Amino acid sequence: MASQDKIKKLIDLRAEAKLGGGEKRIVSQHKKGKCTARERIDMLLDEGSFEEFDMFVTHRCTNFGMEKTKFLGDGVVTGQGTVDGRLIFVFSQDFTVFGGSLSETFAQKICKVMDMAMKVGAPCIGLNDSGGARIQEGVTALAGYAEIFQRNIMASGVIPQISAIFGPCAGGAVYSPALTDFIMMTEEKSYMFVTGPKVVKTVTGEDITTEDLGGAHMHASKSGVSHFKLEDEEEGIMIIRKLLSFMPSNNLEEPPLADCNDPIDRMEDVLNEIIPENPNMPYDMKDVIYSMVDNAEFLEVHRHYAKNILVGFSRMGGMPVGIVANQPNFLAGVLDIESSRKAARFIRFCDCFNIPILTLVDVPGFLPGSGQEFGGIITHGAKLMFAYGEATVPKVTITLRKSYGGAHDVMSCKQLRGDLNYAWPSAEIAVMGAKGAIEVLHGRKMMELSDDEKVAFINEQEIEYNEKFANPYNAASYGYIDDVIEPRNTRFRVIRAFQSLQTKKQSNPAKKHSNIPL
Repeated sequence: MASQDKIKKLIDLRAEAKLGGGEKRIVSQHKKGKCTARERIDMLLDEGSFEEFDMFVTHRCTNFGMEKTKFLGDGVVTGQGTVDGRLIFVFSQDFTVFGGSLSETFAQKICKVMDMAMKVGAPCIGLNDSGGARIQEGVTALAGYAEIFQRNIMASGVIPQISAIFGPCAGGAVYSPALTDFIMMTEEKSYMFVTGPKVVKTVTGEDITTEDLGGAHMHASKSGVSHFKLEDEEEGIMIIRKLLSFMPSNNLEEPPLADCNDPIDRMEDVLNEIIPENPNMPYDMKDVIYSMVDNAEFLEVHRHYAKNILVGFSRMGGMPVGIVANQPNFLAGVLDIESSRKAARFIRFCDCFNIPILTLVDVPGFLPGSGQEFGGIITHGAKLMFAYGEATVPKVTITLRKSYGGAHDVMSCKQLRGDLNYAWPSAEIAVMGAKGAIEVLHGRKMMELSDDEKVAFINEQEIEYNEKFANPYNAASYGYIDDVIEPRNTRFRVIRAFQSLQTKKQSNPAKKHSNIPL
């Protein structure tokens, strides 16, 4: 065969591979409102940067007549490229080939890019759209999943891993995304569950739709499995690119700095007025965040889940920071099982990848009740405490208003190695609020008083208690608060704090790994 013929054969084979399962199936994919595997990669990566691996791989299965039907690439597109000029590795499952089902060779292709990502220290992005294990391959498909899971586990905390669910993801397939750092799902186009509605109906008798069992809204708001709920795939790709902009490529690098055109000494007078006179009145912590960060940009994570705590990424003076903040606008900002888990997971991610943590505190305590105790609030609250205490990245804490009881300790207090702990003049740092404290301290005496005397006594004691604790100066007198700052100057103080902590060196005792209370 002449060299020109050989080159033509290569070109023809490449064209064939790029069609995946063929034109008809591509049209069908588009009719469902879904992009193809290659279209997703083109949206994600910088133009012209994609270099594909294993385009000519085919499956090796001979069961059930499978040897008669083979597609180049075998249902997953893998390779490397750049996002904003930075190297990443990607695999994109192709639903047009056997419904995106995973075979032995499909798994080997994914494992290869994950190994490469680990070898060179670059993020790995998975775009999922798969019907699950290829049944015709039996145990080799299951082994393929386990090979991927093991790599997810080894890569955890070493390179960022992000999963976008753009179609079905069921059975064993759900566990690879679950092992990654961030999951996102498209509304009405994607779902995740271990067992589907038909199996649920057969085993438990429960009638439930695919959407209610494993849809994007359910996982974003109820289970917390999904960090982002997407309107469409384009939004998902945009969020992946945005997320990567806050992260280093691996755990040995620092997060990328950006040019900052927002003055670091910008005063925000609105912050001097944002805390209501009545300590029981809510306000929106997001308004505080938007006022402080560069260009009012805050990428919120888990927006629809455990709304009593906020987590997400911003920049301050061009530096990426992870923000954890109680939200007085929802359940008064109380800590419960879901919010503790949500924040603990986010803190551990930031600590893995050298992203400083800013904590904004306004917390009345832990949510009381048998439901919380039966659900293990002790263990879940301990996760949050453990995450803060274990983290060695720079940690700056601002107490805006309430910081009561065990919740004070849990929210990055000085004793959990908070580096710089500031407070606004409105801060109240105490074991509990005035009313509860007076009942504990003077309960016996109050039983002896008439109703009128009781009211007068409580008012008198509340004034005394508030003078002692409804301000930050008692904590400051012990050095537990490093400074009391004017709210409108918070941005400047926080940026200066993180600048001073850039050379922070702190390590934990040598150990195989910690035993976080799971």
